[in-house]
Amino acid sequence: MRGRVMIIAGSDSGGGAGIQADIKTVSMLDAYAATAITALTAQNTEGVFGVLPISPDFVRRQIEVVLDDIGADAIKTGMLHDLPVIEAIAAVLRERAAGIPLVVDPVMVAKGGARLIDPAAVDGLKRLLIARAEILTPNLPEAEILCGATIGNVAEMHAAGETLLSFGCRSVLVKGGHLSGETVSDVLVTTTGARVWESPRLSTRHTHGTGCTLASAIAAGLAQGLDVERAVDRARTYVQRAIASAPGFGRGHGPLDHAHPLRSCAGSDG
Repeated sequence: MRGRVMIIAGSDSGGGAGIQADIKTVSMLDAYAATAITALTAQNTEGVFGVLPISPDFVRRQIEVVLDDIGADAIKTGMLHDLPVIEAIAAVLRERAAGIPLVVDPVMVAKGGARLIDPAAVDGLKRLLIARAEILTPNLPEAEILCGATIGNVAEMHAAGETLLSFGCRSVLVKGGHLSGETVSDVLVTTTGARVWESPRLSTRHTHGTGCTLASAIAAGLAQGLDVERAVDRARTYVQRAIASAPGFGRGHGPLDHAHPLRSCAGSDG
């Protein structure tokens, strides 16, 4: 089921989110990960302590050389810190990847609360990338920023998905982990309907990188020929298992167990 995934996102020095989580996820799902790094961050489980942006020209160059040689079957964007970077990415994708499915994870705020995108760049993200996405994967705070509305229940998640769909993307997965309660609901809205997944909430602080991981898992599925619903279904299962077996590292929001499929295989071999 090998597929090629081009990941355009920021680096996480702690290894739990960003490019590091993306590569681990795509590899564990038997797809091939290539990357274009948009920013370096100094971060760990307790927060983000510094961000070093990569120039838009160099971000573009990374994408160009990978697409020209290796190619891609799906593209995923994560942390895009300002409008010039978004514009550079949109231009190169328009020129060299017009027919490749795009997964947009609208990374805006880190788990610890640090702002990861210039507020002035949000409109550009909507116009230039969300409008052409195969799927958009916002959590509730991100969906609220993009919609300009408060979301407090599953019905409002569905309504937000419909609003976001009007931006031009083909599907929206509104993630409900920020709602309170013992059940976590995620709502997929497409042009043909909607589906709601419900899962028991796992009581843990080790959830750093869940959004990056889920979006990259979806991208791997699309690269391997799965339709959006099947890609989301498999990705959710992967993330749930990664949270359940998190290694417990760090004093803050710890990383997931991205390599859990390796232990599952080892266990089945006796």
